[in-house]
Amino acid sequence: MEIQRGFGSGELFELVPAQGEPSAPLRPEQVPSVMVDVIHDGHVIPEEALVDDKGATIGLSRFHDAFVSERDWGASVVAGEVSRALGLPGYHRINLARVVMDFGRFPGSTPRSAPHLQRFAINYPFSELLSFRQKRTLLERYYDPISDEMDRVVAPRRLKLAIHTYDPYNANGTLRAPVSLITRVDGLHIDEVTDAFDPLYPHQLGEWTADRILRNRISLVVEKSGFGVAHNFPYTLPEGSIEVRAQVWRFFNFLQKAFLDAHPRTAEDPAFQAIWAMLKDTNRRNAQSMLLRAYLHQFQRPPIGEEGHFEKAQLAYDRVEDFLNADNRSLVRKYRYAPWRPSAMAVEIRKDLVFDFDDNGHPVGGPLENAARIGDAIAAAVRVYLDEDKPLSL
Repeated sequence: MEIQRGFGSGELFELVPAQGEPSAPLRPEQVPSVMVDVIHDGHVIPEEALVDDKGATIGLSRFHDAFVSERDWGASVVAGEVSRALGLPGYHRINLARVVMDFGRFPGSTPRSAPHLQRFAINYPFSELLSFRQKRTLLERYYDPISDEMDRVVAPRRLKLAIHTYDPYNANGTLRAPVSLITRVDGLHIDEVTDAFDPLYPHQLGEWTADRILRNRISLVVEKSGFGVAHNFPYTLPEGSIEVRAQVWRFFNFLQKAFLDAHPRTAEDPAFQAIWAMLKDTNRRNAQSMLLRAYLHQFQRPPIGEEGHFEKAQLAYDRVEDFLNADNRSLVRKYRYAPWRPSAMAVEIRKDLVFDFDDNGHPVGGPLENAARIGDAIAAAVRVYLDEDKPLSL
């Protein structure tokens, strides 16, 4: 699909209907708790991103190569096959091109030389082509409503599969695995745990974003279908991804419910409301929450005239922290090993297996039959997982 200028009557974030006969259909009661999504196969460039702040047109040559390299070619085809095989209504897709905005990252502007996992939502080269005002408008017009809608769709799901495609080769020229399942948080792979989220979020929960039984079940079935599978390679999940952020706000939803059950009178207390809003502000878009986090953890001064509100919030935070730490943090253990804990993983498929490219690496044709084989295998694994491995009432 070629680049499209502007959305016209199209949707920013849509449910693409599944087509074809299911090969591993879920039971009707299971269907609402499973979702498949694609966030990096969009082809739309907003009109306002094609003119700089002086009114000059930003030509295709300024971003075409980046559009081609950044796009997850074939991801929508695989997602369609997985949703078809499971008997889902369809899969969810973000139509905004990744070269403009990456919804797997925190809001911000990406420098030209930023490493892959340290990017921000506004991608290069638009991060340099657009002004501060234009980038702020893009975040407000696209990042915020799409992120809010994605969170709403994800919230009731027990299982979320994010379909991606990656380049065939690593930087050193070695061939990547046909499929890789990504379930580990990037921050756990460095010497110090990052401060992407509030310190009340237990770092143990970052060991995985999806049940390892599910991951291993998909690995087994996909391997049996003839496609090798890697785990958490060649990269892990960025902390700004929905797979990671959803784990955080879901845990704080769980903690909030337990706290309010024990302390119902705090429900209408503005200090506690501010703390819960801060803890669940996982995409860093609430300025008030960021101020409160800086006050609590970096000892920054509160805004003049609001000292009392911040002091009350600090006392509320201490009560929540004491509640979480009670009984040797039994709430953390309960959530960590709960059979109902939601799973979310990224599934990477090599681009050359599901899309045709010429000798120069440019996309030239439609999907290959591998997409259906991989989709059927993933669906079969999900079906076994829900029926046999973790047969919960959904």
